[in-house]
Amino acid sequence: MLRPKALKIGDTIGIVATSSPTTQEKVKSAKKELEALGFKVKLAPSCHATRGYLAGDDQMRADDLNGMFADQEVKGIICLRGGYGAPKILKRVDFELIKNNPKVFVGYSDITALHMAMNQICGLVTFHGPMAASDIAGGLDEFSEKELIRAITESIPMGKISNPEEVKIETLVGGKTQGIIIGGNLSLIAATMGTPYEIDTKGKILFLEEIGEEPYSVDRMLTQLALAGKFDDAVGIILGDWNNCEAEKPEESLSLMEVLEEMIVPYGKPTIYNLKAGHCTPKVTLPFGVMASLDADTGSLTIEEGATE
Repeated sequence: MLRPKALKIGDTIGIVATSSPTTQEKVKSAKKELEALGFKVKLAPSCHATRGYLAGDDQMRADDLNGMFADQEVKGIICLRGGYGAPKILKRVDFELIKNNPKVFVGYSDITALHMAMNQICGLVTFHGPMAASDIAGGLDEFSEKELIRAITESIPMGKISNPEEVKIETLVGGKTQGIIIGGNLSLIAATMGTPYEIDTKGKILFLEEIGEEPYSVDRMLTQLALAGKFDDAVGIILGDWNNCEAEKPEESLSLMEVLEEMIVPYGKPTIYNLKAGHCTPKVTLPFGVMASLDADTGSLTIEEGATE
């Protein structure tokens, strides 16, 4: 895997909107907060654009992403926000350019589509972590800030990935395994099935998180992955945050935990849940594409390789 160079205080971070738009107030706040952390900031034109539910048209958003990787002044890239739109630009992204200009790339949610493509096509290590408007603009909490900064500025292995002290990582299926972590938002992973960007879980530890989906919808998407052999191929599973994934009418539904147990436990793969990664605050930053050890018996996840160089 290609490892981007670790960021240093004073480096320029580019912010690009690959998906949905946000307010200019949040754009300004995100820039101010990143500058307060010691970085210079360059805003892509898409950060100021709106086309319905998209931050500008597909070509603009793709051009901005390509441009940030081509810009030698920019040392790292943080996505503005998720929402919707990243899958629409996949055919316009210059993956050869990205491969030749590896940089720190951070985002989550809709950005899952880009994580998967960059991991599998470019072999680039990327980071599932806070985004500019969604998280940084409001000021990161101490835990989330520390986890993000150590992930993108230290070339040594991150070591143990821990929740905030008061939040326990739980065991769904016991056991131990090793593999590189891949994955992200369940909806995006399901949406790319059957496309050239479909996730490859062979020998990998699969990370999944979601927001705002009822248990039946989670069931449907997990079933899609199961039928495609994704759980058979994976060596372990990490279940992150499942924000607001409860039934509107609980008396007429399975619970989220019942769905997870029914769909994942039969595969017998070491599995943890309640890792604070995804649509939650505070949140950990996970590197995708580096070797990790998962000890589900003790609820322990350890990053064994440096994610940057």
